[in-house]
Amino acid sequence: MRLAKPPPSPPPSSPQTLPGGPPLIASHGLFVEAGGNTVLSGVEMEVRPGEIVTMVGPNGGGKTTLVRALLGLQPLSGGSVTRRPGLRVGYLPQRFQVDIALPITAGRFLSLASRADAAQREEILREVGAAHLIGRMLANLSGGELQRVLLARALLKQPELLILDEPDQGVDVTGRLDLFDTIAGIRSRRGCGILLISHDLHLVMSSTDRVICLNGHVCCSGHPSSVVRHPAYIDLFGTRAASGLAVYTHEHDHTHSEAPPPEGAP
Repeated sequence: MRLAKPPPSPPPSSPQTLPGGPPLIASHGLFVEAGGNTVLSGVEMEVRPGEIVTMVGPNGGGKTTLVRALLGLQPLSGGSVTRRPGLRVGYLPQRFQVDIALPITAGRFLSLASRADAAQREEILREVGAAHLIGRMLANLSGGELQRVLLARALLKQPELLILDEPDQGVDVTGRLDLFDTIAGIRSRRGCGILLISHDLHLVMSSTDRVICLNGHVCCSGHPSSVVRHPAYIDLFGTRAASGLAVYTHEHDHTHSEAPPPEGAP
């Protein structure tokens, strides 16, 4: 079964409203077909230096396929992908299976992924809040700990672009908030572009510059506060989810003045 022809994509934002100059990576009218089905249709998107772009959509909507296409791992049926010449990309995959029989520490695991010296590896683990894990066996790490080690591995390449495919897999809610804060801090310190695939727009809302809603095609895109009010987003995720996010953006899209804590507060 083929997807219905998507509505015309909204015009791209004006370049002067986006950070960092020319795109690091972009897709142009991208099509992917598999088994006679159209998986992605006419996808136009881009990531620029210094911005976090979050891609959301239902399961089976083509998010991971688009990531693979951007990385050159998925053959295209039409359209194209452009990358900045010599672009350094760090990639955290959606799934990473650890062989519990493999006796390897987090530090040794990182040493296999890069020629960085021990001090550099330790510094990057510290940056992602995982310096204490350097001597721990990879198979004994929790879901959140493993994701931080994988994030450190992605940073070893000193990337200009980070692609993080559901980095909060296997992480509890508190851990997710901490992880997304870490990712926002990486953007601030390094100035790299970040493409983040997530099921939970609520948790990444405060640090996301743009949202792309994907369901075989780009349903809508733009600032989070506008996307959650878009009819296509509401059709996919329901009015309850959209209204909750709209309240969240209203409460957080303003400057907080300094005020003393209420009486009796800890």
